[in-house]
Amino acid sequence: MKTIIEPFKIKSVEPIRFTTEVERKIILEEAGYNPFLITADDVLIDLLTDSGTSAMSAKQWAGIMDGDESYAGSKSFYRFENTVRKITGDKYIIPTHQGRAAEKILFSIVGGEGKFIPNNTHFDTTRANIEFTGAEAHDMVVEVGKHPQERADFKGNMDVEALEDFIDEKGVENIPLVMITITNNSGGGQPVSMQNIKEVKAICKKYDIPLFLDACRFAENAYFIKKRERGYENKQILEICQEMFSYADGATMSAKKDALVNIGGFLSLNNEELAMQCRNLLIVTEGFPTYGGLAGRDLEAVAQGLEEIVDEHYLQYRIRSTEYLGEKLLDAGIPIIEPPGGHAIYIDAKSFLPHIPSHEYPGQSIVCELYVEGGVRAVEIGSVMFGKYSKDDGSLISPPMELVRLAIPRRVYTQSHIDYTAEVIIEVFNRRDELRGYEITYEAPMLRHFTARFKPL
Repeated sequence: MKTIIEPFKIKSVEPIRFTTEVERKIILEEAGYNPFLITADDVLIDLLTDSGTSAMSAKQWAGIMDGDESYAGSKSFYRFENTVRKITGDKYIIPTHQGRAAEKILFSIVGGEGKFIPNNTHFDTTRANIEFTGAEAHDMVVEVGKHPQERADFKGNMDVEALEDFIDEKGVENIPLVMITITNNSGGGQPVSMQNIKEVKAICKKYDIPLFLDACRFAENAYFIKKRERGYENKQILEICQEMFSYADGATMSAKKDALVNIGGFLSLNNEELAMQCRNLLIVTEGFPTYGGLAGRDLEAVAQGLEEIVDEHYLQYRIRSTEYLGEKLLDAGIPIIEPPGGHAIYIDAKSFLPHIPSHEYPGQSIVCELYVEGGVRAVEIGSVMFGKYSKDDGSLISPPMELVRLAIPRRVYTQSHIDYTAEVIIEVFNRRDELRGYEITYEAPMLRHFTARFKPL
């Protein structure tokens, strides 16, 4: 098989500022050992997130020039609406400035004290928006999804037996909706099978509970279904996407992921009454229903990106690029979540640093060292991001896995950038016994990982 090449040509470039290791040690200390607080100009390879970091296409930039900035009834909105509806099939399309705004609107209406929201795995902003209302967010990923080195085609699936038991325990009246995140970001970017979506839908239908998709990476999920699930190998990506959404009653999406844009999102629904309530809240918090906190040019860019994302040649390149980095790390003996996910490689920090316990944040130790070694910025997804304190004794309650995510921006880095990243990770791994744990010196009450400050132990 020939080398899979980038299905695009580079038309514009942005210079990278190089720093020394001595400089990076000072920069990291001044940032409180939190890569979120490092200025982007001081980063060589930025794998902090794939959200809003994509390189847009020539047609997307052309759309920005053609954007209609009318306050109400913009033609750019109608292109956006038609494109989203073509993929999701949903009746009511509500634009928002990003995914967390869609989550905020939805859960402000359906959440509240005494409510419970099950998901395969909630990501950080989803969980925060649920819990901000007083509701509880619960994760129900399948057992294999909790074991990094075990291989399975669909480790992002929801545990349907656990879901039904949960509904029986909490009561149908206390569960306003069930959510599935595709792909399962916190679970290693692992895909969810069509069969699993069908099974979850069957349970939701049985109890008359709406099913929503967190659809940030829906196209990547569809590509995995095409490649791994029997009966879908000859289907077009768009067909698979449409079938996934057909089982849902609505969706939230950060368009900053699979719509290949730097800002934008949407909330799509089929329930007229809920859509009316969401639009009313949108007007108060985001803007008029035909722009929702976005400029018309952004709506044009989202619409174009949603058309480009279902191109199978792009998705083949995208998934293979991530897999390429994963293979290099596995060849060096570095423990990662296997098989590699769609948008990121996840290092298993527990296995990487077995001498550092969860309460000393092994994932944070790795992200700090990656920056010092080579200017690579990654993010901890473990006890910093998802840890909670016991109400009884204040001890840390850690999540099942301690991970470091290397999220790969779309259409931004070349193979040599990825090769360099692998070299940096391998260098850190080779001297892993030298790494130390960290303690938190400052944290916010919610989403603490964004602004927390640390010191090495």
